[in-house]
Amino acid sequence: MTFPVVGMVGGGQLARMTHEAGIPLGIRFKLLSDTPQDSAAQVVSDVVVGDYRDLDTLREFARGCDVITFDHEHVPTEHLRALEADGIPVRPGPDALVHAQDKGVMRAKLDAIGVPCPRHRIVSDPQDVAAFAAEGEGFPVVLKTVRGGYDGKGVWVVDSVEEAADPFKAGVPVLAEEKVDFLRELAANVVRSPHGQAVAYPVVESRQVGGVCDTVIAPAPGLDEGLAVRASEMALNIAKELGVVGHLAVELFQTRDGRILVNELAMRPHNSGHWSMDGAVTSQFANHVRAVLDLPLGDPRPRAEWTVMVNVLGGDYPDMYSAYLHCMARDPQLKIHMYGKDVKPGRKVGHVNTYGDDLDDVLERARHAAGYLRGTITE
Repeated sequence: MTFPVVGMVGGGQLARMTHEAGIPLGIRFKLLSDTPQDSAAQVVSDVVVGDYRDLDTLREFARGCDVITFDHEHVPTEHLRALEADGIPVRPGPDALVHAQDKGVMRAKLDAIGVPCPRHRIVSDPQDVAAFAAEGEGFPVVLKTVRGGYDGKGVWVVDSVEEAADPFKAGVPVLAEEKVDFLRELAANVVRSPHGQAVAYPVVESRQVGGVCDTVIAPAPGLDEGLAVRASEMALNIAKELGVVGHLAVELFQTRDGRILVNELAMRPHNSGHWSMDGAVTSQFANHVRAVLDLPLGDPRPRAEWTVMVNVLGGDYPDMYSAYLHCMARDPQLKIHMYGKDVKPGRKVGHVNTYGDDLDDVLERARHAAGYLRGTITE
């Protein structure tokens, strides 16, 4: 019996944790990584170092792979179409993935299928931004480059036409959106297989600091049941309408007047789903592996009443291993996940998960552990 080979494009922490989820299933991984030091390249045995933007490199990498998937959305769409033309399954395929690659395409498609979004349109210059602002409530306005942004990069909140010049310097189209007066940010994570089976994880609350995800609470505290069902159904419908195969994260705004609006899409395992590694029956990574191989999907239900994930960001304290003694002794139930990255200020180098029946306690344990690992808490 031969087990399939999953080709993973991208060597970051998402690839590392997806590989980890495939190990118990006997699934083999082949990795296309930028460098031998990348997070996943440290743990995957079959690593090709090369440029994912080069079609010949992609084609050579794909030899011997049963399916290709990704830990980022940056592979050129035309290259993915070429791989499909070569007979190589690409999941998610280019027709789906383009909606996570191009925010303009995403907004147009979501409008077409009736998904609620912030008011938006493509703008051509700062004066067009001012016109967009005047059509609504005025400044501030959110500007986004349609391609390439992540973790707050490629996003500007501008308060005047003078501040609107920088986004246009990149030479790519710019999307203007209203600045939503939201109550909080939510995320609906779903997984869909090629034959149409789909599962939905509990809707979570995602808290950002400086445009980067800091804390995720599963499930979102105090979320109206009807609103939670609507968010999950919306995410499942988006996955179906876009033909997504694998994991889809739908980032949402919960508005103060009780609506939910789609902010962003990600077609890969996502930071808002890291809690599921320890808090769900089947993690987002395990279900992504199952989906791209068209295996039956696993149970997404939570194991505990509350699970909290807090990202460990790099600071001025590089020796995180020395903090393990304190963290593990203080909280034997704590789950630490490190990515093998060099510590740099603000860089995601790991995360911690805690779980239990008391949300305040679970939150405090996760925040203490992440802070102690980073060095911002010393006792």
